[in-house]
Amino acid sequence: MGIDESRTFVPIAIAVMTVSDTRTPENDTSGDALVERFTQAGHRLADRAIITDDVALIAAKLKQWIADPAVDCVITTGGTGVTGRDVTPEAFKLVCEKEIEGFGELFRWLSFKTIGTSTVQSRATAGVAHGTYLFALPGSTGAVKQGWDEILKFQLDIRHRPCNFVELMPRLMEHHKKGRT
Repeated sequence: MGIDESRTFVPIAIAVMTVSDTRTPENDTSGDALVERFTQAGHRLADRAIITDDVALIAAKLKQWIADPAVDCVITTGGTGVTGRDVTPEAFKLVCEKEIEGFGELFRWLSFKTIGTSTVQSRATAGVAHGTYLFALPGSTGAVKQGWDEILKFQLDIRHRPCNFVELMPRLMEHHKKGRT
């Protein structure tokens, strides 16, 4: 288990969406931390946006990136709590073809070690839509770092053993190729 150094690293293109009514390019520390981490790992920034907490706007941007063949993966930060303005998971439900339930479960399990029972307030989630991976992390910089450092850094590295999301990318569209949706 771990990184198999005999395999060649395959960079992917990641789009970052910060979901917030208050963040700006100047104070988006969570988005900055995420971009810094994955570019240092060797991945590319495909695009970046700050979107207000609005289901329709979030879903529209997700759909735009999902339709773009230059985007392999979208990682959002923010909007995963339980308040009235936290609507990122609802937007994900509008666009995802398949949920990746284990992502949210693992994120909360890891987060429990850091913030205790407060982790139950997180609705971190993930899924796949038209061959594009989608991951929703909470808006705190600590949560973004934890989500990348303890889960995504490994699952988005083709060298990770015993398995990873990158090696599955060529097969994500199989059901579309066979005429099924």
